[in-house]
Amino acid sequence: MDIKTLTLAIPVIGVLGLLFTVWKTSWVNKQEEGTGKMVRIGEAIREGAMAFLKAEYKVLAIFVLVVAGLLAWSGSTSEDSSILIVLSFVLGAFSSGLAGYIGMKAATKANTRTTHAARTSLGRALEVAFAGGAVMGLGVVGLGVLGLGILFLLYTNMGWEINKVLTVITGFSFGASSIALFARVAGGIYTKAADVGADLVGKVEAGIPEDHPLNPATIADNVGDNVGDVAGMGADLFESFVGSIVGTMVIGAAFATVGEFSGDARFGGLNAVVLPLLLAAVGIITSIIGTFFVKVKDGGDPQKALNMGEMLSGVLMLIATYLIVTAMLPERWSLNGVDYTAMGVFYAVIIGLIAGFGIGFITEYYTGTGTKPVKEIVDNSVTGSATNIIAGLSVGMKSTVVPIVILAIAIIGAHYVAGLYGIAIAAVGMLSNTGIQLAVDAYGPISDNAGGIAEMANLPKEVRGRTDKLDAVGNTTAAIGKGFAIGSAALTALALFSAFMMTAHIDAINIANPVVMAGLFLGGMLPFLFSALAMSAVGRAAMDMIKEVRRQFNSIPELKAALGVMKRNEGVDEEKWSEADKKIFDAADGKAEHAKCIEISTKASIREMIVPGLVAILSPVIIGFAGGPEMLGGLLAGVTVTGVLMAIFQSNAGGAWDNAKKMFEDGVDVNGTMYYKGSETHKAAVVGDTVGDPFKDTSGPSLNILLKLMSVVALVIAPFI
Repeated sequence: MDIKTLTLAIPVIGVLGLLFTVWKTSWVNKQEEGTGKMVRIGEAIREGAMAFLKAEYKVLAIFVLVVAGLLAWSGSTSEDSSILIVLSFVLGAFSSGLAGYIGMKAATKANTRTTHAARTSLGRALEVAFAGGAVMGLGVVGLGVLGLGILFLLYTNMGWEINKVLTVITGFSFGASSIALFARVAGGIYTKAADVGADLVGKVEAGIPEDHPLNPATIADNVGDNVGDVAGMGADLFESFVGSIVGTMVIGAAFATVGEFSGDARFGGLNAVVLPLLLAAVGIITSIIGTFFVKVKDGGDPQKALNMGEMLSGVLMLIATYLIVTAMLPERWSLNGVDYTAMGVFYAVIIGLIAGFGIGFITEYYTGTGTKPVKEIVDNSVTGSATNIIAGLSVGMKSTVVPIVILAIAIIGAHYVAGLYGIAIAAVGMLSNTGIQLAVDAYGPISDNAGGIAEMANLPKEVRGRTDKLDAVGNTTAAIGKGFAIGSAALTALALFSAFMMTAHIDAINIANPVVMAGLFLGGMLPFLFSALAMSAVGRAAMDMIKEVRRQFNSIPELKAALGVMKRNEGVDEEKWSEADKKIFDAADGKAEHAKCIEISTKASIREMIVPGLVAILSPVIIGFAGGPEMLGGLLAGVTVTGVLMAIFQSNAGGAWDNAKKMFEDGVDVNGTMYYKGSETHKAAVVGDTVGDPFKDTSGPSLNILLKLMSVVALVIAPFI
């Protein structure tokens, strides 16, 4: 197979992934939605989610147009670039936005259908929720492979040198990363503003359960699950997926003139450049196969079903990787005195996969319900919210140790077996099965939404029991997903950093150079500044939400009366309430003004996403042009190290606080005394969880994108500094 045939096959496989999402979407749409009340709740969530996307994309369209104009000017003035970098950038931004839209649409269709399926069968509910997640997963990888495949096919037929081809293609990664950052930050602000408002006023002040229909912020909270954990996570992994491929392609271009490659008529010396694209394309096929094995019978374990799909997909991908690597790469070759082997590249892929799973399982240990670190937070909650927060911060900080050790070993190991190319291909290996990994991850918020709908629609307890079982598994899959996201972010940033050094013709970065050291300190500071901006944004948005929920509880007579009924009958089963109390409670149905809470979260998230996004994009541009490539290299090194540490710390601390709170809701024994939902100790845990919410769902995940986006921006401007 020659290079032209192969580059034609890659976008075709991308189309295959998108066709799979069309089929799955059609299947989900055919499932029953349930009762009229369930349909109304689902429509409210769907309308809120789409309203957010519409408002967000209007603002981002202006950003894309401005940056496209700047890229057009810079591309037309450089021999090493081209005005077509604008096409790459716009296509990358559009693909990232489309991936979020596809995933959001599927998730908000699947949530009510999952609830309805849970009325009769756990297995059926899993099938519907996972199908919704699969649309997100395969949509992301399909768009990524299709976009990169088309651009590579187009530019290699322009008669350009391969380095120019790849410089112009980096615009695709820049577009994807830019939209991903804004989507992650805005989605995180949205979901946490709603969540904090719903929790503090609903749970702590009013004492009503989570997802209760009386809480005005409940619909906004469920919308937030979609905009943060579906669209946000999808955009995050889309740009990781694309960034790792582009970084590897740029590093692989160094081999194009090596004798063993240049004499290969099949691929025109571009074997190492095409390899990551081909691995990503094959990952689509293995992910699709894996989805057919995610099934569970009633009474079975959903976790095992999800693991079966992922493990089968992973095994198939490893076999395919071995066959592709050994077929495309020479058995042995040398560059600049360094020896490389095809098997070394294959070992680097395995190292990346092992590192991803390792970080994922460590993340699960530090955040999982009932684990020792989470129990430590539970024990410290007895003495109040202050000690709960101290324990959570401690757990988060300790959780950085093992993942960083794993990353260090992975970096050294991948470099040992295949040099810088090995580090880059390790990131590709970690993300090669993104399709099914993201499907499993997106299944979580769909199940969470399904539980909320069951609560709001007053369905029988066994329905909520089934959705909670799915949601509990979703928390575990989310922890592993975050591990992969953080690990891939570190390796991808390092690959992009290496690609920047090659493009900027920097052989080494000397930290003894004062200019480099200054850049290092500035880079180390940026994750702290970025986190502060993101968290303060959540605080401001949450304050608006809290005021609105309090206003409704105090000014809407039906809500105020219903809350009084609930407080008067606390601990009494609803069937045993007096008829008068039941009438008062029923009269409050539909009186909460959910639309106003949705509007507050939407406006706040769009307003507050701008400054953190501009900090990420402008910092490397200012430092690069003012301080030169060496100072920019120092900046990237600093932001990568502290960014990875802060991302792990914040994500794990927030996850641990969240599950500590959930342990109290189920009832937990602390030193021989049982504590339950509604106790003062539980309220202390809710405060800790509220502190952790912006950690784990806003600033922590956004840092993954920050360090990759800055590396991509540096790579784009490298020919001009």
